[in-house]
Amino acid sequence: MKLTEKVSDYMQFRQSVDGFLNRHFNDVCTLTCYRSRTSACCSKDGIITFFADTVVNALHATPAQLDHLETVLGRVNGGNRCVYLGSDGCIWTVRPVVCAMFLCDRAMNAVFSDEPGVNLGYRSTLMHLNLSPGLLRVKKLAGLK
Repeated sequence: MKLTEKVSDYMQFRQSVDGFLNRHFNDVCTLTCYRSRTSACCSKDGIITFFADTVVNALHATPAQLDHLETVLGRVNGGNRCVYLGSDGCIWTVRPVVCAMFLCDRAMNAVFSDEPGVNLGYRSTLMHLNLSPGLLRVKKLAGLK
């Protein structure tokens, strides 16, 4: 079995997440981050990118896309924006999972106030990072939800 076949369930999950985000958050996020080319969520030195993210991206990217990503990583990021944010959005072919699962407070407030039913929650075994007991305890001690 090829490695691309082994990650097919994960890719279906990611397509589901992207579909949800496109339906509910596209307008807010496009205006807030992409058009302004700013991003509250990350910078090259602040983003958590797992080895698995890199492998999945490499499996689905073209050599030219990987070369572009490597070139961008060699640049100094002197601004308040994600180094991976290009003119058409994220330059990763398959965004890192923490990026895909991140929603800033501004976006959540905008979407959930208009569509409260969207905030009913979603559970997946692939969300272990977001639901880890250690992270939940740290958030509780910090007074966060």
